[in-house]
Amino acid sequence: MRTAPIALAIAFLMFSNAVSGSVDLARELALAAVSVDRDLSEAAISELRAMGQKGVDSLLSEHAAEISRFKETGKRSELWDRIAAAVDAVSMQKDAYASGLFWYTDLEEAKLAAKASKRPILSLRLLGNLNEEFSCANSRLFRSILYSDPRISSHLRENYILHWRSVRPAPRITIDFGDGRKIIRTITGNSIHYVLDADGTIIDALPGLYGQKAFLENLTQAAEISRTAGGAVAGSKYQHYNRWRAERFDRIRQAREGALAAADISLNDPETGTDAIRAMPIAVTKMVVTDEQTLLRRYDDFARFEAAIKLDDWRALAAVYSPVAELSDAAVGFIRIQNLETGRSAGEFALMLARLSEFVALDTTRNDLLFRPQLLSWLNQPLGQDDLEAFNSRVYTELFKTPESDPWLGLYSNDVYAALNGNGIILR
Repeated sequence: MRTAPIALAIAFLMFSNAVSGSVDLARELALAAVSVDRDLSEAAISELRAMGQKGVDSLLSEHAAEISRFKETGKRSELWDRIAAAVDAVSMQKDAYASGLFWYTDLEEAKLAAKASKRPILSLRLLGNLNEEFSCANSRLFRSILYSDPRISSHLRENYILHWRSVRPAPRITIDFGDGRKIIRTITGNSIHYVLDADGTIIDALPGLYGQKAFLENLTQAAEISRTAGGAVAGSKYQHYNRWRAERFDRIRQAREGALAAADISLNDPETGTDAIRAMPIAVTKMVVTDEQTLLRRYDDFARFEAAIKLDDWRALAAVYSPVAELSDAAVGFIRIQNLETGRSAGEFALMLARLSEFVALDTTRNDLLFRPQLLSWLNQPLGQDDLEAFNSRVYTELFKTPESDPWLGLYSNDVYAALNGNGIILR
């Protein structure tokens, strides 16, 4: 019964703004979005979301004092909870107060925005939803370490249209100690950022977590090749993308060989190893330039060594390839707020940050040296870059080892007896 009057109130604000210009509609909506009146709040949030990045910016501006206070103290209040909920709902990202980013969840809408703004798209695929607390671990680290960094968030706002889509729910586990204490975690899942042009063609793919510096450098380079190819004659953008990816592939391979030598790591082919992937056929009839075969014939079988590379070897490689870098002040502040109620001492918090930094360096190294060359080679195969959904399915099946065909994501096996009714499985 209350919906109609509220809709009329919102419509009146919009009409008044359009006719007289005397009402700052975005500001009025930003105030209404945090109202205790839930219907009014939801209606205002819907209008702000329709405004895109401007809607997020209006909320951040109107509630800047409260946001600043929360960043400094981490103290919550009923007002803060309404502000945070409104910002997250408009942006479609959890804890968006720290990034100020607007995300599309419809790829076709993102393409339209990309064409209008002449920007590429950064499309995130993840387990779970980016606007929820328990999305997969990688996406949570993106929010806390990458998107919260002012350098990265500014670059994304100025150079990209942002989009995300969930691949499947993120599996969650709860350990109940029986006395009110619980530990809740997601236990598997991986994420990947795709750089797309406005037509949806894949330019690049960044698997998993990267450090702040490496992530920003990769985004900067991908945005530049998108602009360069955008001015090319019709049909030749693929040549630009192929050539650029081939150069990236070669640089990573060379850097990997240099890191192995510097870390004094020798790798021998496993007995079951094979170089058969190097003999994969090329569709010669699809080649459109004389050096296309050279550009396409880049296959990487470094994955055959994965089982033989121990953690200490990865640490040695990371020390050369991706030395541990300090997290940005913004990321540290974000993490500190998340951990205010854990009771960590200053020393324990510092140790946690040090271990996190090491983990980020290891992930950056492993993702770039192990996964990235394979992704670049897949993209440079004929038609590999044109079907995002098919490519993403291949990534989750062959690279992340979580195929759509396995509803249990490798967490359950029919040949294991658990001594529980239904073998511990509940189907709802």
